[in-house]
Amino acid sequence: MATFGTLSDRLTETFRNLRTKGKLTAADVDGTVREIRRALLDADVALVVVKEFTAKVRERALGDEVNKALNPAQQVVQIVNEELVKILGGEQRRLRFAKTAPTVIMLAGLQGSGKTTFAGKLAKQLEGEGHTPLLVAADLQRPNAVNQLQVVAEQAGATVFAPEPGNGVGDPVKVSRDGVEHARRQQHDVVIIDTAGRLGVDAELMKQAADIRKAVDPDEVLFVIDAMIGQDAVNTAKAFQEGVDFTGVVLSKLDGDARGGAALSVASVTGRPIIFASTGERLEDLEPFHPDRMASRILDLGDILTLIEQAQQAFDEEEATKMAEKLATEAFTLEDFLDQLQQMKKMGSMKKMLGMLPGMGQMKQQLEDFDDREIDRTEAIIRSMTPSERRNPKLLNGSRRLRIARGSGMTVTDVNQLVQRFEQAAKMMKTVARGGTPNIPGMGPVPGMGRPGASTKRSKGKKGKSSGASRSGNPAKRAAENAGLATSGQPTGSGFGLGGQKAPTEADLAELQKLFGKG
Repeated sequence: MATFGTLSDRLTETFRNLRTKGKLTAADVDGTVREIRRALLDADVALVVVKEFTAKVRERALGDEVNKALNPAQQVVQIVNEELVKILGGEQRRLRFAKTAPTVIMLAGLQGSGKTTFAGKLAKQLEGEGHTPLLVAADLQRPNAVNQLQVVAEQAGATVFAPEPGNGVGDPVKVSRDGVEHARRQQHDVVIIDTAGRLGVDAELMKQAADIRKAVDPDEVLFVIDAMIGQDAVNTAKAFQEGVDFTGVVLSKLDGDARGGAALSVASVTGRPIIFASTGERLEDLEPFHPDRMASRILDLGDILTLIEQAQQAFDEEEATKMAEKLATEAFTLEDFLDQLQQMKKMGSMKKMLGMLPGMGQMKQQLEDFDDREIDRTEAIIRSMTPSERRNPKLLNGSRRLRIARGSGMTVTDVNQLVQRFEQAAKMMKTVARGGTPNIPGMGPVPGMGRPGASTKRSKGKKGKSSGASRSGNPAKRAAENAGLATSGQPTGSGFGLGGQKAPTEADLAELQKLFGKG
């Protein structure tokens, strides 16, 4: 995640130095805590939060739980992870719905924090969960705020209540009250009130927000804060808590490239949970906030659970079953490949998904170079083919490939490379579907992917011995071979990077790029 990029790099480097030590002394712990303190301060985390966090880490790192650990470095990483989860709010907190509809959700925050965009994102998410949200345009101060909410609502497929034109005209308190009544009459079960913001905290803003809260008695008051504003996040959050009070926090613009101290400060300082995180410009880019998963991302331990959830939302189970059957019967075609690409696009950016894998923070430059538009180019080439050509790539002679290249705006070389990559990918997926071990170019056989219970065939060599059983006559080489056999097939490290987990290599990432675009 871009916002925590620098912080993640600093912490990862600190822990990498720790792993070279078999036993940690007090000086090692102090040096590690000092580096963590510097990294947090550089990330604009509030000083009071940094002091409390590093004090707890130091106390636990010098305690018996580390001294008695088999791997002290891993234990320190675990301690930092657990303390990060605590300052991010501990357990996940979901939206609370009223027992009797409608549930009223009021949004508050400074101008430019992303309230209106979040209102559309939340409406779209609630629509997908079977709710019928109503957006209330109570920001009558900012120029064209009402029009912006109407545009966002249309994109989200939600209804808007906007009786006043805005631009300084109308009473926001009355609009909010009338909006709740309108929702009750029209049987909307959720009301989202978009209130006005200012460029800075002032008495007028607080009074208006407090009056709206008193008039509609909301079930949730969500404070939307820009994750990129740094140290000022603490003062802004405190001011809103004293003036309006809020029940939860929404972090917007987490896809930005700022230092992101707001996310690590606001929950700890205010005692209010972070409920949502906005991670992109699309209306779909809204995630429930999981403190434990966010801590894992910051420490470059990956976020596999979120990745799985996104895949489950994007992929149709029935279609996935059909695809598995096609792979097993060698009926996988370019049409199926196109369907898979479209399913992946529903999940969002490939770059973002790859960033959720453990250890990918160490390949920041390679991730930055990964071009998501290659999927669009691949899709353009396949769409320029006729249905018969998609089903049978063997029909693609020179003249057909030239026509496809012209139709997609690409070159014949691009078409040739796509066909070659498709054949490689299809062959690999067929191997996996049959329970075999795929041999990915540049990566070799994938360990642990063989068919359970399958016996290893031995090829005859000299003197009837299998080639796999041959041993070098050199004692040093033979010892190395024996060591390799002893460790082969054994899992190395934790799936979340706490053990000997190795980060994907440049060849791995390049191969992923090849599968979905140009190499």
